[in-house]
Amino acid sequence: MLASDLPLPRIGRGKVRDIYAAGPDRVLLVTTDRISAFDVVMAETIPMKGAVLTQISAWWFYQLEGVVPHHMISADAEAIIEEVPALQGHLASLAGRAMLCRRTNVFPIECVIRGYLSGSAWKEYAAQGTLAGEKLAPGLLESAKLEPAIFSPATKAETGHDENITIARMREVLGDEVANTLERMTRAVYALGENISRDQGIIIADTKFEFGREKDGRIILIDEVMTPDSSRFWAADAYRPGQPQPSFDKQPLRDYLDAERGAGRWNGDAPPPPLPADVVDATSRRYLDAYRRITGDDLELRRRRSVRSAG
Repeated sequence: MLASDLPLPRIGRGKVRDIYAAGPDRVLLVTTDRISAFDVVMAETIPMKGAVLTQISAWWFYQLEGVVPHHMISADAEAIIEEVPALQGHLASLAGRAMLCRRTNVFPIECVIRGYLSGSAWKEYAAQGTLAGEKLAPGLLESAKLEPAIFSPATKAETGHDENITIARMREVLGDEVANTLERMTRAVYALGENISRDQGIIIADTKFEFGREKDGRIILIDEVMTPDSSRFWAADAYRPGQPQPSFDKQPLRDYLDAERGAGRWNGDAPPPPLPADVVDATSRRYLDAYRRITGDDLELRRRRSVRSAG
């Protein structure tokens, strides 16, 4: 699915998700198969990607019951249609990729937590010995485990990259009480996720969360949770500090685009180069493997069972 078209007011469209109003206090998130890299959305879709992101998030929300409150009401398409009758006849568009959620006022901060030193954090540390301008211990290796994990908020960018900010700056934006609550909830979610995923042979090196406030003032976890798009997943049995680690995400796509840019066939701006079928297939398999490893289930097999049952 490149884009959804549902009989509800559409109130937002991100790089991946289409957002609809589903009543005064509810929203419907539809995760398409769109994919972006280097801040450019590709013309091609990645089969099953939307279902992977939605169903991994739903799986985590179930694990988080009693840990932190969250926005998910249902990720089951038939149950969603029962709740929102206007969606009758749109089961195929919703199956696997739709989530009915509580509506909130979203805080304008990405709550990033880093259990390992990688990505942009490693680049800053290697150059300056800091993260978001704050000093870290000297002598750390790339991909080193950070103990304790570092809470590293960022501003939410509509376009381009999010920008790391200090916790002091976060407090200026949100106030001390809210900032403390978001950090506490972030650490609680990450601690649970790290423990569960480690048992499944996956390291969650870093991840980011979003939070919102309901009308009654309650702060809840929203958006996606510990997916390949919001997190850096590594295979625990292949972990070697002192070097980059292979990830369960869109790395095949990034590698292809890097090669195109290096060969002078792409300047890094839209439109991107067409994606070969093998790159699309490799990226889809990478997402499905992440789902399989995290949940212990096979999304392709589950989908085929559902199709046979529906038939």
